Amino acid sequence: MKQKIHSESSDCCNCQHNHHENHNHNHDENHNHDHNHEHGGEFNLKNEVLPLVVILSLYGTGIIFETQLHNTFYSIGEYLLFIPAYLLSGWSVLKTAGRNILRGRVFDETFLMTVATLGAIAIHKLPEAVGVMLFYKIGELFQDIAVSRSRNSIKSLLEVRPDYANIQIEGELKKVSPETVNIGDIIVVKPGEKIPLDGEIIDGNSQVDTSALTGESVPRTVSLGETVLAGMINKIGVLSIKVTKLFDESSIAKILDLVQNAKSKKAETEKFITKFARYYTPIVVFTSLAVAILPPLFIPGATSSEWVYRALILLVISCPCGLVISIPLGYFGGVGGAARRGILVKGSTFLDTLNAVNTVVFDKTGTLTKGVFKVAKIVPLNGWDEQELLQLAAKVESHSNHPIAQSIRKAYGEKIDGFEVRDYEEIAGYGIRAKVENRVVIAGSDRLLHREKIVHDNCQLEGTVIHLAVDDIYAGYIVIADELKEDARLAIQTLKGMGVERTVMLTGDNQAIASRIAEQLGIDTYQAELLPEEKVNAIEKLLSTAGKHGKVAFVGDGINDAPVIARADVGMAMGGLGSDAAIETADIVIMTDAPLKVVEAIQIARKTRKIVWQNIGFALAIKAIFIGLGIFGIATMWEAVFADVGVAMLAILNATRAMK
Repeated sequence: MKQKIHSESSDCCNCQHNHHENHNHNHDENHNHDHNHEHGGEFNLKNEVLPLVVILSLYGTGIIFETQLHNTFYSIGEYLLFIPAYLLSGWSVLKTAGRNILRGRVFDETFLMTVATLGAIAIHKLPEAVGVMLFYKIGELFQDIAVSRSRNSIKSLLEVRPDYANIQIEGELKKVSPETVNIGDIIVVKPGEKIPLDGEIIDGNSQVDTSALTGESVPRTVSLGETVLAGMINKIGVLSIKVTKLFDESSIAKILDLVQNAKSKKAETEKFITKFARYYTPIVVFTSLAVAILPPLFIPGATSSEWVYRALILLVISCPCGLVISIPLGYFGGVGGAARRGILVKGSTFLDTLNAVNTVVFDKTGTLTKGVFKVAKIVPLNGWDEQELLQLAAKVESHSNHPIAQSIRKAYGEKIDGFEVRDYEEIAGYGIRAKVENRVVIAGSDRLLHREKIVHDNCQLEGTVIHLAVDDIYAGYIVIADELKEDARLAIQTLKGMGVERTVMLTGDNQAIASRIAEQLGIDTYQAELLPEEKVNAIEKLLSTAGKHGKVAFVGDGINDAPVIARADVGMAMGGLGSDAAIETADIVIMTDAPLKVVEAIQIARKTRKIVWQNIGFALAIKAIFIGLGIFGIATMWEAVFADVGVAMLAILNATRAMK
């Protein structure tokens, strides 16, 4: 979380060191297939395989004994075997086609298949008619398996939903639903239990498993005063937690909602295919009608039965199943694959937009840096050495809770006897004065040195600096720096290697610090000393110069940066799990604090887009070839089955690669 950390200024040297810094769900109309499991919740492979075995048995028997069955009275044996197989395999298609016709939606793939297979039965091509429905059902099964795998990758997020909370009432623990717990209530989480609500630890310490939320496998150590989130799993110690948010307002509840609604935001490619199918299907129907009617009228010797058969073949070949099924599945796989890696994408449209990103803009504190202060440099003067100066600073800062004081004590690392420090006084806006071992020590900003008239040489020091003086004699200074994240430089380098044209850093920090960070990371340009509204203006300028087809992504921590995240083409919240603003505003929520996840998100988007267009190109090319073969009488109904269902299955298998 960003916060205003420290501010210094000098009276005469003018030294300043500042260190600070809902989407509408448009539900597009989707075509739904009536799978047996669809209204029953979970996909069950056993329930799908059993009827398939029955159909295959009937179909196999019919194929083996086709001649004998055909030679029965009026071919009744053939009908008795193939018609049940046809109805069992094609009932969902027939029902959907009939329902859509009643609703005025005539031209879709189920209509094509229904007309083609009923026509095949009419001209006594029963094995072919059953084959179309059977292999379509097998293709649907492949799709269901693929969707189930992708859904399971997202399901790990849904499974972090806690089932109960142990609330402390009058010294006793009572199991209650998390929804009934109020802010301020005390809950107890035992080892192995899920933390049910966001809150602050008031007693105990432990390690928590955050993998379900962030994808990180290494447990995190937590102790008194730290914030823990619903969905984390307590590993070793008993924790008493004061609830800070109602369950419906917790981060995990909002994440569950966005995951469940992610499919409502369709990518442009998905919308294109929906529109394409709307015009493509009637064209195919009327073309097939022309193939059935016109040649017998104008071509000498052409028979109606032959050209009706060709027209039926054309109908089956032309079914856009491979496109209609595999393209949304490809995007769904991309969203699911990202979720497995701790990257929550609010809809496939944002995967599409990521493909066009040519400018990536980063906030600094909490995004490229850890937002955690650390002693970076110790400069002793006038006879002091580094360890003595650090020890002195740690003692004089021993009673302060300021993040800078905490970083100095952490760097010292040894226990401090509070009785050594007397007459402790915090001077607001300047620093601290105290007696340490009967010597008057001051520690603070350059302004404090001038206030106390301490002679020193240099006011122009970069970063956050703590100056020390002992008995009015300058002893030296300690530089406190925010640490860079370990993978920040690699993330910038990889983005450039991927073809991202510009990397930009926007920060509220001062010019000197921003310049140093930008140089260390290899960032192209930076703007410093920006207020939140000035960051929005900076993004506006970058958007105007991104080019006609280029997009701008902004990566921030989702708190002070919410307006900028909202304004960018793609807003990405880094480490946004604990931030309501991140979840509400960002298009993509990166659950960890790793800048490399930005790279991974773009890689997933590019892979998904590549797979989707492979499917489109493959399906259209195969269909074009077989349509030609069908019109000229070279392709039979069996080739039509491959061109339709075979292409759909291959496209589905290809789409599942987006999950890996």
